[in-house]
Amino acid sequence: MARTVQITIDAHDPARLSRFWAAALDYVIPGPPGVELAEGADPLEAWDGFLAQIGVPPEQRNTRSAVEDPAGVGPRVFFQQVPESKSTKNRVHLDVRAAPGLAGEERMAALVSEAERLTALGATVLARHEPQPPMDAGHLVLADPEGNEFCLD
Repeated sequence: MARTVQITIDAHDPARLSRFWAAALDYVIPGPPGVELAEGADPLEAWDGFLAQIGVPPEQRNTRSAVEDPAGVGPRVFFQQVPESKSTKNRVHLDVRAAPGLAGEERMAALVSEAERLTALGATVLARHEPQPPMDAGHLVLADPEGNEFCLD
């Protein structure tokens, strides 16, 4: 039987990264256990109330967060607070599939359009790699709001 994976990302501000990645991946931030969220309710506010109710001090309430695929297909992404800053290039990164089935200029235009959406959410475009058939269809390298690199492909 295949195992499932959770991707864990170190962060200074787990809540901020969970909001970014939920929007970037069309994922959701799950609510606290046993809490039914009303339509349009902010799950991070629900977590803050839940953690306060169980006695977690305010300075410890943003030490972790997560996003999940609402269809349950993609991996869960977990954000954990760490004191140190990112210092080098990621050895592992996410490839966000933003232009499946597209090629050439149509593909690159779709990637640029998605990059514009993500930069409005706090991402930064780092590099553009033009198509180089047959091995590279072209992709963009971005960084999330805390500088973690990821690719749009």
